[in-house]
Amino acid sequence: MKQSLLDKAASSQSGATSSNRSLFTDAGWFSIITFSWMGPLLDLGRRKTLDLDDVPLLDDHDSFHGVLPNIKAKLEWVSATRQYTSIKLAKAIFLTTWRLILVTAVYALLSAVASYVGPYLIQYFIDYLNTSPRYSKQGYLLALAFVAAQFIEGLSTRHLHFRLQQVGVRAQSALVAIVYQKVLALSNQSRQSSSSGEMINVMSLDAECVAGFSRCMHDLWLIPVQIILAMLILYSTLGLAAFAALAATVLTMLANIPIGRMEQNYQEKTMSAKDARMRATSEILKNMRVLKLQGWEMIFLSKIMELRKEEMNWLKKNVYTSAMLISVFFGAPAFVAMITFGTCILLGIPLETGKVLAALATFRQLQGPINGLPDTISMAVQSKVSLDRICSFLGLEELSCDAVTKLLTGTTDVSIEIRNGHFSWNRSSQVPTLQDLNFRIQQGMKVAICGTVGSGKSSLLSCILGEIPKLSGEVQTCGRIAFVSQSPWIQSGKIEDNILFGTQMNRERYEKVLEVCSLIKDLNILPLGDQTIIGERGINLSGGQKQRIQIARALYQDADIFLFDDPFSAVDAHTGLHLFKECLLGILASKTVLYVTHHIEFLPSADVILVLKDGKITQKGDYTEIINSGEELMELVVSHKDALSTLDMLELPGSHSDSSHHPDGNRSTLFTEDGENDHKIEGEGIVGNGQLVQEEEREKGRVGFVVYWKYITMAYKGALVPLILLSQIIFQFLQIGSNLWMAWAAPISKDVDPPVSSLMMINVYVALALVTSLCIFIRSHLLVMAGCKTATILFHKMHQCIFRAPMSFFDSTPSGRILNRASTDQSAVDIRIFDLMGYLLFPAFELVGTVVLMSRVAWPVFVIFVPVIVASLWYQRYYINAARELQRLIGVCRAPVMQHFAESITGSNIIRCFNKEGQFISSTGHLMDNFSRPCLYNAAALEWLSLRLDILSLFIFGFSLILLVSFPTDLIDPKTAGLAVTYGLSLGMLQGWAIAVLCCLENSMISVERMLQYTTIPSEPPLTISESRPNCQWPAKGEIELRNVYVKYAPQLRFVLKGLTFTLPGGMKTGIVGRTGGGKSTLIQALFRIIDPCIGQILIDGIDICTIGLHDLRTRLSIIPQDPVMFEGTLRSNIDPLNEYSDEQIWES
Repeated sequence: MKQSLLDKAASSQSGATSSNRSLFTDAGWFSIITFSWMGPLLDLGRRKTLDLDDVPLLDDHDSFHGVLPNIKAKLEWVSATRQYTSIKLAKAIFLTTWRLILVTAVYALLSAVASYVGPYLIQYFIDYLNTSPRYSKQGYLLALAFVAAQFIEGLSTRHLHFRLQQVGVRAQSALVAIVYQKVLALSNQSRQSSSSGEMINVMSLDAECVAGFSRCMHDLWLIPVQIILAMLILYSTLGLAAFAALAATVLTMLANIPIGRMEQNYQEKTMSAKDARMRATSEILKNMRVLKLQGWEMIFLSKIMELRKEEMNWLKKNVYTSAMLISVFFGAPAFVAMITFGTCILLGIPLETGKVLAALATFRQLQGPINGLPDTISMAVQSKVSLDRICSFLGLEELSCDAVTKLLTGTTDVSIEIRNGHFSWNRSSQVPTLQDLNFRIQQGMKVAICGTVGSGKSSLLSCILGEIPKLSGEVQTCGRIAFVSQSPWIQSGKIEDNILFGTQMNRERYEKVLEVCSLIKDLNILPLGDQTIIGERGINLSGGQKQRIQIARALYQDADIFLFDDPFSAVDAHTGLHLFKECLLGILASKTVLYVTHHIEFLPSADVILVLKDGKITQKGDYTEIINSGEELMELVVSHKDALSTLDMLELPGSHSDSSHHPDGNRSTLFTEDGENDHKIEGEGIVGNGQLVQEEEREKGRVGFVVYWKYITMAYKGALVPLILLSQIIFQFLQIGSNLWMAWAAPISKDVDPPVSSLMMINVYVALALVTSLCIFIRSHLLVMAGCKTATILFHKMHQCIFRAPMSFFDSTPSGRILNRASTDQSAVDIRIFDLMGYLLFPAFELVGTVVLMSRVAWPVFVIFVPVIVASLWYQRYYINAARELQRLIGVCRAPVMQHFAESITGSNIIRCFNKEGQFISSTGHLMDNFSRPCLYNAAALEWLSLRLDILSLFIFGFSLILLVSFPTDLIDPKTAGLAVTYGLSLGMLQGWAIAVLCCLENSMISVERMLQYTTIPSEPPLTISESRPNCQWPAKGEIELRNVYVKYAPQLRFVLKGLTFTLPGGMKTGIVGRTGGGKSTLIQALFRIIDPCIGQILIDGIDICTIGLHDLRTRLSIIPQDPVMFEGTLRSNIDPLNEYSDEQIWES
């Protein structure tokens, strides 16, 4: 027995558990402490390119299915009415992950306390160096205390970051779970108020933003704790001046409040603008074939560019505000130091070297949380906005659970009964959609539903399914229901999985269903039969094939009641008759069947016919009774016969086809697609393994230097880069210089006269601090300027290439992959990458300054510094191979989640009808776990590396302390030595910061790499060719001539059109007929140059269409596609999307 696509979600988790269990779950305590449990995966990544199958599973508590029951229970507890606010939702997430949050809080507190041990001991260490004689034991104890505190700080920080990532994974899975469940339950009115693009943004961007806040959630309470610790140290050294430091710190933080509010406002505006752009992009990608055929793609691209311009307007305000925050807070330690030391002079508190360096070390320690405050506030603001958006979505109206009373099979012989039913799609409407419904359908009856367009036929089926709001009355069904919609809904995946739809394989029944649905011949044509992967929205199938697969899906479920919403309109007459006889009258002979139809010939076979008009059942009875009544049904029969006779009387010459009847007189050639369209049945874009849709391409190995070079030189050809580096170098030089000045200018003890006056000391320090603040302000704004320009250029290049790509690209590329780049990857380029580049400059330059300063005091430190650097680089190279591929897997695994989500939005009514919500939630969980696995193991790999780098930096720091303790007194300057130790306290943090930012940058640069992939997509032929443009009247006649035309979809495939030679005189009505796979649609696509002929010529009015531009060709032809296309907007905008005609012209047409 085989399992379907939906069942694989659960089985793959359990099946793989024995062979690929979570590394973290089975690790011992020492392995957990040292992250050694990551060793096997890192070693595997060093030896080969990691694939998803190589990444171990998640721990049960971190998995989607482990989180889902918890978040559901907590949501019910915080709000029994299911009305959520951002506070209630945050509370539910907290209660779901409270144990981990408590553990991380302990780690955070331990790290904070340990980080202030060094500043507290600085004064004692300087006093020790200045005493004579010195006791070595005391010095070594001080060195040991320094090293122990640094080790505890590093170890707790590493575990804090990893556990916070676990919290983030659980939070994101929880949010995706509740959002997905909500999507499956939304009412029709709610679906109209929220587009699929907005829902996808809620699921992807907003859920990810809230999960990202977990990385800094403890900073909100840690900063006050760190300020208290800093105050205790400052009070012990500087007395009352510590309160001046507190006032300056609080003032610095208060200055952030108005800027933070501005940033929140700009963030909300940015997200709204992004929603609008993604909504339009999603809609355009869905309808790209129509845009290509009409020659509208570049006009719609300009609409995307306008939306992007609006988004960039708010985005620039957002990032410039953030840059202002960074400037303020990087200057904050110098500002606090100025106020504190100035207060000391005013109060007469003596400033000695030990006190100054202890204060400076404390200010430097405060610099981390204060510098991180802008990011924390920014993340909090963004998370608040995202929580509000998620709550707003969760508050949308759901389908009523009591709309239909469902009885178990066999409890009654009445399959469907409606009593006094009134239904309306819009509750506020004065006239219900359906009214006065009263009928009873016995088990096994065949019921036909007919009526004119808009009479309520489809709505009648919807009220049986519970999809339409019930105003009054009762609906009762008995047994399982299967539904075939008017517009086919097909999942991406194998044809077999679409038919099974989560049901176990029964080979005999499966073969029978294929036979009655006339699918066997179609499967023989397809390259891999029923194992062929269907493209997005069934793109590589004809309309009739999609409809027959949908019928096969319903038949295979073996339900009790079958609802068919005019499924025969998409197939030719011969196939429709076969389906009616074999399906409705054959395999479903004993089942209850309701079918909507416009085919009069199918009515006599019905036991009961319901005739609808204006939402009411006007006639009810068998065919003979209703025909004899001479009312509504007779009108349909007569109009049907009149239409057939009119078609028979039409003359072949197009004597009445004057182009003046069309608003555009030049468009005299019209093509229509109808019936059993052979839409790409011959395998357009099918390559390699015979599948149309291939696995997403990802680069191998390290991110190439060329990617970095293209990024940094894209804006202004890299002209701002030297200015940014110069500003950073001056900032770092003056920052160390100002601290060195304070250490030198302050007396070593009370008994020693200061080298300069106190006023002179403060004035010079203030001047240096002002220049450093100016440098950081310039650097931040130049960085933002370059980042925004680069994001704009990359966006334009990528979208230009996407819109100019051939149709084969869209057929073989799920829209989720494109949306992923336009959404998540674009967001990384918009905000994250240039920010990371800026953050990389701080630790990199300060590391160099610290090493130079330490080597000046204790030059033998170079003896250990060189091997430590070599070891650090070895660890980094050992780590980066696996980490890089894990990051790429994150990007690759995100797209299937978005694609599955988008498909579920479209087919939610089918999912509900077949009661497959649980299986689709399970499938979503499987995809989310595939996404979360590389996320979590990537974070663990980073902490594995950081812990080892922390230990190596401790060797340098500890070795330096031992040298200072061991050297004779006359070889050491206590002032410079104290400053070196002050900077050495940050050595581990700086090295870990630099490596972490470097790795995050390389991981984020994968977004640039992925976007650059889409800037090299092969383009269609030119839109216009200046030297061969047709005149404005072409085509005047519309004569089409084919000369020995051969067409195939790919070089390795066989020809679809083989040596076609014929001439169609202008003005004629020409019908193209043929069975599935005959080449009908291929001929139409060749006329529009969706596919160019390999051999031969196609001429229209004597012009070879391959010699003119695509825009000149496609805008002069017109086509009515088989699948109806409607864009979001007014009816007028859909009739005239380009706004070319006046209202009068539209009414006249």
